[in-house]
Amino acid sequence: MNLLSQENIDAVRVTSPEGIRPAAEALHRIAMDCGMRAAPAHDIADKRTPVDAEGNMLATAVFGWGDDDRGWWRNSRIALDSPLTTACRFESQPFWANAEGFRTFDHNSYLDSINITNFEQRAMTRAAIAVPVHLPFGQIGAVSFNPLDKDKTDLSEEFRLYSDAFGLYARTFIATYVQIMGSTQALPPQSRLSKREVECLRWAAIGKTDLEISMIMSRSRATVRFHLHNAATKLNAVNRSQTVFKAAQLGYISLQN
Repeated sequence: MNLLSQENIDAVRVTSPEGIRPAAEALHRIAMDCGMRAAPAHDIADKRTPVDAEGNMLATAVFGWGDDDRGWWRNSRIALDSPLTTACRFESQPFWANAEGFRTFDHNSYLDSINITNFEQRAMTRAAIAVPVHLPFGQIGAVSFNPLDKDKTDLSEEFRLYSDAFGLYARTFIATYVQIMGSTQALPPQSRLSKREVECLRWAAIGKTDLEISMIMSRSRATVRFHLHNAATKLNAVNRSQTVFKAAQLGYISLQN
């Protein structure tokens, strides 16, 4: 089977609202050919799951999930409680997991600290290959690939064979779905920050006051406030916290100490 091909990439790419369902059907076919069933989420912070142009839920209409599958798409807590979605916040490459832990090609120590107690109940699967999809503005999507054999718990061979292809197809489908169906972020076109604005925001992000920033930068407090105000205006932010958050989303500053 020629799993990785330009034809498949084009097939899972969403180019219009009407193209959502055919793209989803292509992703479903690819997963099924590998003995897996896909479960897509365009935003793991949103309990809604992808729909087609008519509003039909793809989980049931295309990917074949039914009531006998415990309705993972109706579980509003899965984004917070599932070990799979938790891992997607700390990993950007495909991984697979079961009740014994997480496996990646390159070790990620963050995954070691994730609580996997009652994995099957919380993840609503015994094992899965998951593909995190990190999108602009901090949004995280994901596609999990679950074995058709519900008793299967060892996906090491499937991960070796399919993870790279699954990663490409999942990212293509989710990213283009969000681009077509996602809401426009509230940022004005002229949102490029100056060097001084970024410097002020970096200090503000770690809790420095205007007075402290002015002393660090050897500028007046009024100048610091001027730069922070300009940054807020450019980012269409309503307060200091939102200005810092939006600047971090756009990669101007880091929120890590």
